[in-house]
Amino acid sequence: MSQMSTGNLGPQDYAEMKGRKLGRILTRLGRTTRERVHEALAVQKTRKVPVGQLLVELGYCTQRDIDEGLAAQSGLAYVDLTGFDLSGELKGALTAQQVQAYQVVPISFEPNRKRLKIAIKSPDNFRAADDLRMLMGFNVEAVVADAAAVDALVKKHYSKAESVTDVVSELASDSKLANLTKGKGGESIDLDAVMEAADDNRVIKLLNLVLLQAIKDRASDIHFEPFEDEFKMRYRIDGVLYEMVPPPKALGPAITSRIKVMAKLDIAERRLPQDGRIELTVGGAPVDLRISVLPTMHGESVVMRVLDRSNVQLSLDRIGMREDDLTLFRRLINKPNGVVVVTGPTGSGKTTTLYAALAALNDIETKILTAEDPVEYDIDGLCQCQVNVEAENTFARLLRSFLRQDPDVILVGEIRDLETAEIAIQASLTGHLVLTTLHTNDAPSSVIRLVDLGVEPFLLTATMEGVVAQRLVRTICPSCKTAYTPKEEELMELSLTPDMVGGKKFFRGNGCERCYKSGYKGRSALFEIMAINEEMRDLMMKKASTNLIRQVARRNGMRTLRECGLLSIYEGITNIDEVVRETISEDS
Repeated sequence: MSQMSTGNLGPQDYAEMKGRKLGRILTRLGRTTRERVHEALAVQKTRKVPVGQLLVELGYCTQRDIDEGLAAQSGLAYVDLTGFDLSGELKGALTAQQVQAYQVVPISFEPNRKRLKIAIKSPDNFRAADDLRMLMGFNVEAVVADAAAVDALVKKHYSKAESVTDVVSELASDSKLANLTKGKGGESIDLDAVMEAADDNRVIKLLNLVLLQAIKDRASDIHFEPFEDEFKMRYRIDGVLYEMVPPPKALGPAITSRIKVMAKLDIAERRLPQDGRIELTVGGAPVDLRISVLPTMHGESVVMRVLDRSNVQLSLDRIGMREDDLTLFRRLINKPNGVVVVTGPTGSGKTTTLYAALAALNDIETKILTAEDPVEYDIDGLCQCQVNVEAENTFARLLRSFLRQDPDVILVGEIRDLETAEIAIQASLTGHLVLTTLHTNDAPSSVIRLVDLGVEPFLLTATMEGVVAQRLVRTICPSCKTAYTPKEEELMELSLTPDMVGGKKFFRGNGCERCYKSGYKGRSALFEIMAINEEMRDLMMKKASTNLIRQVARRNGMRTLRECGLLSIYEGITNIDEVVRETISEDS
């Protein structure tokens, strides 16, 4: 391994130069003189270009000098990687996935002292050190190097990605790690031994691989589950769980402890549920991990909810509504007051739809307050409040306070009880637009659900403006999409006959490497939008049945979830199985 040139200054010197003008830094580093900097600044008055570029053009500095100065301006040292190479131990400090995700290379590694030095291509990538510090539990120092030199080292040493299977095999052969737990449920554990294992570089490597793979595959959740004879790791992708290669069961407590360390939870507490949060930046995109730890019979079960902010479509144009539905929904959310309900089961995309609606309403003239449990995405311009039942900060209590905050739009994460429902309705009666969610099967049944909670029908008729029911169906993988002719039994599941679908094309995915042989890639939303008119208000006052409300809504132009699903099938977006699984027949 060749030596690197880092100059004669120490970290403290670079920290002192942070934020100073480039000319002063270059003078301090001995790369130019004050007179030459003043000459470049005089030229800059006539040419609006960076002073560093002018110093290079005038022949007073090299581009490397400027790069070093810019690094120092961010408080970082600059290293010359000419002739530098990675030893075996140094190469193993980071996985190929980490190196590729963060665009860094390790240049110094002291595992006993838990110290790692990485070279980054630009001072803008300073978050890489923060993330690796949290992921690995090491003291990580970043320095800047020539981008081409970093790329060359990445290409030479990290072109072949290490797999989860490789790391699991390595861990399975370690006899020391195999004896971490005693007793059936791992109830008798040596905390010191578990903490030592949690700091093992291979355990850290395994967890990092799992996280980066999940984010890359756009998984929504990662599950770490202890059972009597095994410890499972599973991803949820497009609503379906996929199992990964399970690590040795004895490693369960070490993996759980490593996650707890990252989420700043109590490692010694193994009897009570705990919740935490991890914030990362992967590939330049912010990712939030919500951590839930649950004590079970065989150890602690951990679920990570992956909230990839770059992946969420916070725009009404991009959530998958058809043109006529989008026009209707925009009309509903632009009303000055009233209640708009979004309904559907857990994981049907309700939150995304509501955030997209708030993003459309979010302007300098509109005050928006939200009560959420939990706050999933932090959005500029919104005053977002977290429900905390333990502190008695409930939806109802927040809503009461909201009314004294002069809002225009209020988001109530979910109406769970009569008290919340009544305050939400009161808010709409006093001139506010209230957006909220419910758990019902379709749009018409939301009316009966609110009446069942105890809301008076006359209040509903006065305030409810519309209900949006939605579902998510998996979309056919474009790489293995093929046309086929469905069997009569398949059509019957949708109450169709071969005569009714004459000339229509049907598609399905055969399964390929890109979609993990599932035939699906990504998800698409189905919507059912019921706008409340005078005829329907009369039915609500008379406590009419859900079926009658549905009939009138359809007569007034409402497209049901099943009908929306059929359109998606005919357009080749999804297939019969998905629509049957996610929607109910209008007759039921």
